Amino acid sequence: MPEIVRDDDRARQEYGPREFPPIHPGQILSLEFMEPHGLSQSQLARDLKLPFRRVHEIVNGKRSVSAETAFILARYFSTQPQYWLDLQAHYDLARARDAIQGHLAKIRPMASA
Repeated sequence: MPEIVRDDDRARQEYGPREFPPIHPGQILSLEFMEPHGLSQSQLARDLKLPFRRVHEIVNGKRSVSAETAFILARYFSTQPQYWLDLQAHYDLARARDAIQGHLAKIRPMASA
């Protein structure tokens, strides 16, 4: 998995002064949880009793963290399921916003009565 790289100038141009490109929960899983514990994808899959492909796809940003997976990761890493779902929701919302940014700019908020 590639390291999280943030080009600050590009990020400021595309996302504004305080925002960065969205980070997939799989990157957080890999960099913040697996690497510090020396866990490989295959070892994590064995420990979680999950198919390797599922873990591999999450770590590589090809699969979302489901509610079921959030419970499993929370149990294993002593976190809360909401932590994993919040990471996924933040990523999904940021990607959706980016995809429809032009459309959103054309919509005027409803005036207050």
